[in-house]
This record gives sequence, structure tokens and C-alpha cells, in this order.
Amino acid sequence: MADKEELTRQHAIYKVTIGGSAVNVFLLIFKFIAGILGGSSAMIADAVHSLSDFLTDIAVLVFVRLSNKPQDKDHDFGHGKYETLATALIGIALLLVGTMICVSGLEKIRLVIHGTVLPSPGIIAFVAAIVSILLKEWCFQFTMKVGRHYNSQAVVANAWHHRSDALSSIGTAVGIGGAIILGEKWTVLDPLTAIAVSVFIIWEAVKLIRQSSSELLEASLPDDIEQQIVNTALREKGVSEVHNLRTRRIGDHYAIEMHIRMPGEMNLYEAHKHATRIEDAIRQLFGSATHIIIHLEPLKVDGRYVDPDEAQ
Repeated sequence: MADKEELTRQHAIYKVTIGGSAVNVFLLIFKFIAGILGGSSAMIADAVHSLSDFLTDIAVLVFVRLSNKPQDKDHDFGHGKYETLATALIGIALLLVGTMICVSGLEKIRLVIHGTVLPSPGIIAFVAAIVSILLKEWCFQFTMKVGRHYNSQAVVANAWHHRSDALSSIGTAVGIGGAIILGEKWTVLDPLTAIAVSVFIIWEAVKLIRQSSSELLEASLPDDIEQQIVNTALREKGVSEVHNLRTRRIGDHYAIEMHIRMPGEMNLYEAHKHATRIEDAIRQLFGSATHIIIHLEPLKVDGRYVDPDEAQ
């Protein structure tokens, strides 16, 4: 069952990523042509952003395939960290793109301050920006839907990369449109809007890098997730306490370890049945690939373990 679920997940991720990649290839070519023919440096920079989107699509396809490899002798917990690594790489790519757009915008503003009149772009560049906004927002919507459904951080990160390109194109459209309508004196709108968009891109990049780095450093799951785990275990009959809870994320899967207290007179068979039911309930919440270790302990009396035979 788990294998079938993984294959379905992998197929959905490939499908949505290849779809986004096809859009990126089209926009990459269209933007470069429009930027050259329309004399718009902003559109050429936008084309470079589309190139970074295409490269991150390739990264998602490669790393998700690696992360879905089954566990082996050298990887007892599977290969899920590859997906986390892909998220980090996408975040770094976004950071570089955002910084590049910001630096380019600042340089153009410096030229304007020193009296340079930026060239007015052609209408084809404006059309390319509008097409980019519509297509990239569409890519964001269907990619985010799949990423959230299958709990894939790499796909969610890639969706934000699509959104960043759409926002970048909004800035480009405003700048190009303003320059065309208002004339050469307002061509400075292009770099100004590009800088504003770059701030958002950099902010999203930093969030992705922080999130992926915390997972690579074995950060615990959020408090609300851990509370769900504790509550699930406590609902099982006979469980009086949960402690020593340890959690982490391995790609799109959770790894959970905990100690639970149950009556000392309970035999091993009964205790095993209760532990299995807890595992099943947790996997119902977080997926069949969830890694769970439960250590069973008898109740304590006055701070110490008591042999049930001696207590009678």
C-alpha cells in the first residue's frame, strides 16, 4: 500500500513539475525575444528569472526521484533528505535571483540620478510581461495544490518560485507600461518596481532556506504536531503518560520516538496490541511512511518501578 502511495505521489509531482517546466521553457524563449525586440533590459532580466525557474524544475525532478528511493543498507531511514536539500537549493536560487534583480534596479536608479535617460521599451515587452503574469500565477496555483496535498516541501518551494516570477513580471509590466504611457521621464518606474518585487523574492528565499536548514539540522516538529501525537497516544486504553517524545522530519515523512507508561501487570501480547493501535492511529494522521518507535514502560509507584508480583 505504501509503495502504491509513493508511486502515486511521485507521478503527481513529476506531472506538475514537467507541466511547470514546459511553461518556463516557453516563457524563457518568449521573454528573451521580447526583451531584445522591445529593447527592455527589465524583460531580459525577467527572462533570466524564468531560466532559474527552469533549472529549479530540473532540481525538483532529480531530487524527488532520489528521495523516493526505498531504504537500503546505507540509508536505514530512506532518502527523504534529498527533498529537503532540493528545497534549500531552490531557496538559494531564489535568493540569488532576488539579489540580482535588486542590484540591477539600484544600478539603473543610480544612472537616472546622474542624468541618464533610460530607453523606453516596446509594446512587445509589455505583452510578454502580461502573458508571464497569467501563466506563472496559473503554475503557482496547480503546483501549490499538489505540493500541499502530498506534503512535499520541494514542490511547495517550487510553487513559490513560480509566484516570485509572476510578481517579478508584475513589476516589469508596471515599469514598462508606465514608461510607454508616461514617456521617457518615467522609465525609472521599471527599476523601482523591480526593487520592490526583489524584496519579496528575497524574503521568500530566506524562509525556504531557514526551513530546510532546520530540517537538515534535525529540528523537532512544530508544537501543535507534537501535541497531536501525544493526544493520539493518550487516547489508547491503558496509556497513562507519554514522555521522552522525540520528533523530526525526513523529507516529506515524520520520524517519531516516544516512551509510554502502561500497567505493569499487562502481558507483552496485550501491550504490543496497544502499541500497534497507537502506531496505526498516528499513521492515519501523518501517512503510512511515518517512522515510529514506541518504548513501553510500567507505571511508577512513589517514583520507582514496582514488580507486579511483589505488589500483590
